[in-house]
Amino acid sequence: MVELIKKKRDGHILTTDEIKSIVAGFVDGSIPDYQIAAWLMAVFFQGMNDEETAALTDAMMRSGELIDLSPIPGIKVDKHSTGGVGDKTTLVLGPLVAAAGVVVAKMSGRGLGHTGGTLDKLESIPGFKVEMSPAEFVEKVLKHHIAICSQNERLVPADKQLYALRDVTGTVDNISLIASSVMSKKLACGADAIVIDLKVGDGAFIKTIEDAEKLAKIMIATAQRMGRQLIAVISGMEEPLGHAIGNALEVKEAIETLKGHGPEDLTELCLSLGSYMMMLAGKITDYEAGKDTLRRLIADGKALDKLVELVQSQGGDADYILHPERFEMAAYSKVYTAPQSGYISHLSAMDIGLASVKLGAGRETKESPIDYSAGIIMHKKVGDYVEQGDNLATLYASQPELFDGAFRYMDEAYTFSANKPEKQPLIFKTVY
Repeated sequence: MVELIKKKRDGHILTTDEIKSIVAGFVDGSIPDYQIAAWLMAVFFQGMNDEETAALTDAMMRSGELIDLSPIPGIKVDKHSTGGVGDKTTLVLGPLVAAAGVVVAKMSGRGLGHTGGTLDKLESIPGFKVEMSPAEFVEKVLKHHIAICSQNERLVPADKQLYALRDVTGTVDNISLIASSVMSKKLACGADAIVIDLKVGDGAFIKTIEDAEKLAKIMIATAQRMGRQLIAVISGMEEPLGHAIGNALEVKEAIETLKGHGPEDLTELCLSLGSYMMMLAGKITDYEAGKDTLRRLIADGKALDKLVELVQSQGGDADYILHPERFEMAAYSKVYTAPQSGYISHLSAMDIGLASVKLGAGRETKESPIDYSAGIIMHKKVGDYVEQGDNLATLYASQPELFDGAFRYMDEAYTFSANKPEKQPLIFKTVY
């Protein structure tokens, strides 16, 4: 291992077998943390080429259980987001494309820090179960064309161990390490094709479009080397997506979106990602035609019907989907008002996300409990003109003392200007 550390430190290319031995040794405990930490730092500074990144992805993917989706006919398409604030896309997109005949076998994660987790949002629906065996998962996808479950502990253990080490050694921000982490999990879940929603901006892990493009190209090259298809959509996360931030609040917004009354940005992003998923599934060849099909499925109620079916199939009370007013409301609410007049020129997704965590809607540590009713509803966003004292947002919490901490982040989130700002595009680029 010392020789392999030196080899990468000096900028040389590691072979596939060498990378396999590093991953295997780390997982079985024969290579200690401190040597893997040194190797990660060497990778951080020297980088990896496409072959090395694919080899690392493959070794990580095979470090644990693989989900076999071959009993399910057709092309299985997955979607992954690199995380954001108010990103309830999967709750809309999964049922929507499943209603269009796309097979969606999705494994999702939980929220940590300022980003929300799909599983937490789904679990705000009473009875909804996200844990299931691989056999149950396949059975549900076969029957309903969609299932969303949690990743089990046996899936890609190398990624869990490597990420924990990267997190405490300052080696998270490396394109190849990020790509192999995301891709190993997606490929272990058995998808034939993947649409990646690469978030970029204030509330995202990736801050620049240039870095997002680099990551997209490495992911595509890795997928191709492993016989899979991938499309990367680079979308903005300067401000929260939609109006709702929180768990039950985001589910309610997703329901409204499937009824055709959702926020413009969330609706447009779901139509775009959904059309690409349909293209990868071989359902369409024309992007705009795909979006038209999805609009029709929203208009005729079939997309919402599929969400009801999904919730019922996983033990949830579908009456909450049909009657969203049944969701428990937080005991306390407080309005956040504009401190001055002017146009909102910037709205920090990061600060809004952190405010929601302070209210109880997110986790500060993996062990933190979640209050499903807590969160924020945004009433004004970038480009809107406000007068001093206007209602910018309503905050919800189960304990009144939580508002002070949240308001400190709200104060940091808004920037105002005398002139109307130029709004950034929702989607910057699509990389094939």
